[in-house]
Amino acid sequence: MATNTTNTQEIKAIARYIRMSPFKVRRVLDQIRGRSYREALIILEFMPYRACEPVLKVLRSAVANAEHNAGLEPSELKITQAYADQGPVLKRFRPRAQGRAYQIRKPTCHITIAVAAQ
Repeated sequence: MATNTTNTQEIKAIARYIRMSPFKVRRVLDQIRGRSYREALIILEFMPYRACEPVLKVLRSAVANAEHNAGLEPSELKITQAYADQGPVLKRFRPRAQGRAYQIRKPTCHITIAVAAQ
């Protein structure tokens, strides 16, 4: 099987320590992976999830990096990679009856989006 070895350059942007569960962010990233920049903007604009805001910010940053650093045109960019890794978990305690304390886990995640010319 022959692989296509074109000289496509991937430009990345990473947002770290986002105070949101990576599971919830992955639900949004699955919708935009493999799409063009314009399609992804429209999808993110109208999705009802809170995770859309940081994902949109990272996507715009990746496109700005591609435009400024590599001289690529935003209209011809495609999302090649989009994933959310788990970050450190903030551990807090909730007071409960009779002096007990229940642990609350506040997850964080790192969002990575890579774009390349189509």
